[in-house]
Amino acid sequence: MAWNFIYLVIGYFCGCISSGYIVGKIYHIDIRDKGSGNAGTTNVLRTLGKLPALLTFAGDFLKGVIPVLIVRLAFGTPGNWYLLCLYTGLGVVLGHNYPFYLKFKGGKGIAVTAAVVMSTAHPFVIIGGLLIFIAVVAVTRYVSLGSLFVAWYIPANTLALYRENPLFTHMLVISLFFTVLAYFQHRQNIVRLIHGNENKLWGNKNK
Repeated sequence: MAWNFIYLVIGYFCGCISSGYIVGKIYHIDIRDKGSGNAGTTNVLRTLGKLPALLTFAGDFLKGVIPVLIVRLAFGTPGNWYLLCLYTGLGVVLGHNYPFYLKFKGGKGIAVTAAVVMSTAHPFVIIGGLLIFIAVVAVTRYVSLGSLFVAWYIPANTLALYRENPLFTHMLVISLFFTVLAYFQHRQNIVRLIHGNENKLWGNKNK
């Protein structure tokens, strides 16, 4: 348990590198004061455009991929690396969502959750998940709805591959934390989706 906590903390400090905030400062704004006030890719896209949004996504994705892959390469068998990768990735999501030096006001964690998926999941889960996300966003134009699907990929991967592992229950609980965090961060979006006034990908201001 001590090692799990250490990797959680390491992940947290990696996650605190707020790409959206940094990109915003390059453009002489605090992205948290614009649009939805969120420091994630979608708000950067709506506020600053495609290139800043791409830089934001790339930064958030890499800060999730790099520490998780390092942990995966450092430990041999899946029984060792998967659980530690989950703790590391969860720490990254927490740091991204709640960076201490930005008064705990960050993003919603979907890009870094996707990075954890890419670093740990079976290729079928990765490809299938990507196709589902693209299809949902393309059909509905709701990024938030696609993001809520992404939140289930890590539990799905754990259920598919680790049901026979002695640490399965522990793995599943940590996996579900990713889902809970994503839904909590998207709680306002969920309310708007229910009431039919959620902002779509293009042409709206209040995601």
